[in-house]
Amino acid sequence: MNANSLIILDFETTGLSPNNGDRAIEIGAVKLENGVVTERFQELMNPGRPVSYFIEDYTGITNEMLSDAAPCHEVMARFADFIQGQNLVAHNASFDKRFLDSELKRISSNYDGQFGCSLLVSRRLYQTAPNHKLGTLINYKGIASKGSFHRALYDAEMTAKLWLAMLDDIQQQTNVDEVPFSLVQKLAKTTKANVAKLFANYVVS
Repeated sequence: MNANSLIILDFETTGLSPNNGDRAIEIGAVKLENGVVTERFQELMNPGRPVSYFIEDYTGITNEMLSDAAPCHEVMARFADFIQGQNLVAHNASFDKRFLDSELKRISSNYDGQFGCSLLVSRRLYQTAPNHKLGTLINYKGIASKGSFHRALYDAEMTAKLWLAMLDDIQQQTNVDEVPFSLVQKLAKTTKANVAKLFANYVVS
């Protein structure tokens, strides 16, 4: 599969870890096909208990908004259908993957794609960036943004724009016509010092 066709997703949650009982409260995702957003998915979901004031303030998602939302299991069943057969990407993917795996396990569902992390890739590509938070990188790359970070669909859409910018940069450094997902995964695991060597020696298989 190439890195131009996949799903980029983002969760908003009640806290940092499903291992501590935290749940998802919003999922946002965009489907990229040949570098173009062709579908979007966004739903709030009711975790069955109130969220803290900190989370309300951080995300703008209030308990009142969640009281009218469908329960997590219903939303995740729809989302599972949306992502089947696609590779997945998130900014700080280890966080989103933990919640995706946890919520899908609750409904005895799973997915068949591989996961990529735009945060790890950005650390290799943009070593002089002030930091590698999504908002910082959007500014660093001069990507237009009008909206509020920490809402799932907006973050997914901004991550998609960053992802495409990174693919362009990888193309320029490798001279490949189409960046394979496997190369991006390999880049994420390469030490910063060896990035130039990886690109110089990369041969399309």
